[in-house]
Amino acid sequence: MLLGQGLKLVIQAIYFTVIARSLGASKYGAFVGVVGLVGILFPFATLGSGYLLIRNVARDKNTFSTSWGTALATTAATSSALLAIVVLFSHLILPPTIPMRLVVLVAASDLYGLNTIGICGQAFLAFDRLQWTAWINVLLSATRLIGAVILAVFYNAPSSLQWGEYYCASTAAVAATALLLVFVKLGAPAFGRTRIFAEVREGLYFSVSQSAQTIYNDIDKTMLARLGTLEATGIYGAAYRIIDVSFTPVSSLLAAAYANLFRVGARGIAASAQYAKPLIMRSLGYSTLVSFALLAGSGLVPRILGSGYDLTAEAIRWLAVLPIIKTVHYFLSDALAGAGHQGLRTLAHVSAAVFNILVNLWLIPSYSWRGAAWSSIASDAFLACAIGSIVLMLSRQARPEKTRREIIEMGVEV
Repeated sequence: MLLGQGLKLVIQAIYFTVIARSLGASKYGAFVGVVGLVGILFPFATLGSGYLLIRNVARDKNTFSTSWGTALATTAATSSALLAIVVLFSHLILPPTIPMRLVVLVAASDLYGLNTIGICGQAFLAFDRLQWTAWINVLLSATRLIGAVILAVFYNAPSSLQWGEYYCASTAAVAATALLLVFVKLGAPAFGRTRIFAEVREGLYFSVSQSAQTIYNDIDKTMLARLGTLEATGIYGAAYRIIDVSFTPVSSLLAAAYANLFRVGARGIAASAQYAKPLIMRSLGYSTLVSFALLAGSGLVPRILGSGYDLTAEAIRWLAVLPIIKTVHYFLSDALAGAGHQGLRTLAHVSAAVFNILVNLWLIPSYSWRGAAWSSIASDAFLACAIGSIVLMLSRQARPEKTRREIIEMGVEV
């Protein structure tokens, strides 16, 4: 996963630079604002069926065909309704200068295409065939890079709408390829199975949790586009993008550990927390180093992206602490989910999302992107404290002295 994510990181860095320079801060800000809006509803397109696929197959490989078929059918049906909702609410949330066609292109790309790609990656993840999950992710970034290069070479001062067209086309091409790959490597889906109420409820927990995660990560960009300026949105969006890229090695480790957390979590929260603990400590070492690197190297960013992004260096310095905080709450959140406490995880994530929105409403009108930066730091810190408290409380009720031996007996490396 790290090798695949590393290659993806290099490709994304190139295509991000090409797009940011081609569009400029204002037009890039318009695109980021739309992506942030779609991202709020994006997780509901699958109703958590991709995560249930991982859980089911990690514990019983014979459930793959029905779980994958359910995930695909759910995504196709739900995405249509969500597309209409995005179009309806975009009039109220986004500034009128953003064309409706861009909203439709990004919504269709992410709700249908990106969710399908995600489910295909999760199918391989459930079987611990992570090389194919990584390959799909690399293919998506490479295809978007091709689109970005074409846009930069053949269009003079391209618009955000033109980039939206290439963004949608590249996503559709990779979604079709990923579907074919799963058909060949893992088998065909089985349709017609009705999800029982317990599965629907747990799937909704995953969807709400992921949506809340998108809100406290990305709603500040949409709110900046509405309450601030598109230029400020572009500056802040570029800085946050660099923070996300720096988190790639930790994301790789999270993906590699995800199926195991469900296997180990069958023994309870103490077992999943025990499994996650050494991973958190190793990841914190990396996150601390990368935070210092972001502080030291932030001044190079305007030289790469262009003079319109001068303030991005300052924004990166503000956000440099986020990789450390995110490392803690991401691993602990997955430990909760693996142990079957998805409801508590969702409650903590929703609380962080509400907190983020309220703080943004207070700070963005007065402090623009700096207010959004403060809100992001406060929201992630709030979530880390909340998730950590829940895991600690539940673990004290378990039998931690036996969990390490039980994990080893299950054949899962600690």
